[in-house]
Amino acid sequence: MGDRVGVVWDPALLGYDLGGDHPFNPVRLELTMRLARGLGVLDGVEFVVPDTAADADLGRVHRPDYVAAVREAPMASWDVGHGLGTADNPVFDQMHAASALVVGGSLAAARCIADGGVDRAVNLAGGLHHAMPDRAAGFCVYNDCAVAISWLLDNGFDRIAYLDVDVHHGDGVQTVFYDDPRVLTVSLHQHPATLWPGTGSVTELGGPGAQGTSVNIPLAPGTRDAEWLRAFHATVPSLLAAFRPQVLVTQCGVDTHVEDPLADLALSVDGHREIYRTLRDLAGQYAGGKWLVMGGGGYELLRVVPRSWTHLLATVLDRDIPVETALPVDWATSVRKLSPNVVLPSVMGDGVDVAFQRWGGGREQPVDTVIRDVRNAVFPLHGLDPDDPRD
Repeated sequence: MGDRVGVVWDPALLGYDLGGDHPFNPVRLELTMRLARGLGVLDGVEFVVPDTAADADLGRVHRPDYVAAVREAPMASWDVGHGLGTADNPVFDQMHAASALVVGGSLAAARCIADGGVDRAVNLAGGLHHAMPDRAAGFCVYNDCAVAISWLLDNGFDRIAYLDVDVHHGDGVQTVFYDDPRVLTVSLHQHPATLWPGTGSVTELGGPGAQGTSVNIPLAPGTRDAEWLRAFHATVPSLLAAFRPQVLVTQCGVDTHVEDPLADLALSVDGHREIYRTLRDLAGQYAGGKWLVMGGGGYELLRVVPRSWTHLLATVLDRDIPVETALPVDWATSVRKLSPNVVLPSVMGDGVDVAFQRWGGGREQPVDTVIRDVRNAVFPLHGLDPDDPRD
C-alpha cells in the first residue's frame, strides 16, 4: 500500500510555532519524522510538498475579516481580537503564512485522494480542529480539517465521515458542519465537565436538518485503553455502516496518553497503535479504503508523540511496527541533547495489554453508561436499534 499513500511533509511546516514554552511545540513533528526515518518507515516515500492555502479556500470556513486579522496581527500594535494574542493563541511572526501552509497540507492530502492517485493521505502537521469561522481557539488558527472536508464536498464526495480521537472535543469541525447532513462528525474525548472546551455532550446531535450527524462520546477522566476501545467499538462501526461515507477523515491527536500534561485520560502508545489499525480497517470496510489522516494534539513531546505518530505513519503505509521494536540509538541520543534529563522508553510501546471486552457481553463496566447514552440518543436517528449488540 505504500505506493498508494500520500505523505505530506515539508520542513516549512515547522513554522507553525507559537513560541517560547508554549505546549504546541513543532519539535514533536521534527522528532516524529526523524524517528520514522530511523525505523525505515519512510524508506522510498516521496513526500507531497504543500502549497500555502489561498484565501478562497480559507474562506470555505473562515470569515474574510478573520483572515485579514490573522494576516495583519503580527504588525498590529492594538488588540486584534478574534481570539488572537491570548496565552493559548499568541501572535507570532508569519502567522498567516504558517497557518495557511498547514491548511495547504491537508488540502494537498485531500486532492491526492480525490484525484485517484492514492487511497490514503496523511498530514501530521494538520488536525487544528478548534479554530472557528471567526476566531482562533485552542492553539488553532485555521481549521484545516474543516477546509479539507469542504473542499472534498465540492470535488466528488457527498458523504464524509469525520472521526476525532483527540482528548479534546472536535468543536470547530462540529460547528462548521452542524447543519450539514453530508458530514458525520464523531468525537471521542474527555468529558466536557472536566476539560476545555467544555462542549461535546451526548445531546449535541446536529441541526434540524442533520439530526444524528453530530455524535459525541464523552469519557471520564482516567479512562484506559480497554474502556476507550469498548466505547469506540460499541458505537462507531455501526454508525459508519449506516452512514456509508465515501471517505473517512480522521484527526489523530495523541493527548489521550496517560503522560500527557494537559488532560486526564490514560491511554498508552500501544492503545494508540491499536486505534490507528482499527481506523485503517474501518476505512477499508466502510469508505472504500479512502482515508484522510491529520495529526492534532499531543504535549508529551519527547516520550509519547514521536512514538505514537510514527506508529500512525507506519499504519497508514502498511508498514506496521511491533511495539517491542527498540528505539534507534542515534534518535535517542539526539533527544537527550535537546533534554539531557529526559528518561526515554527503550521500545516503541508501553507494554500495555490492549485487549478489551466488547459491549453487550460480560460484566457491567463504568464506561457502559456513556455507551448506552450515546446509543440511545443517536442510533434511532440512523435506523439502528440501541439495545441490539449486533448494531
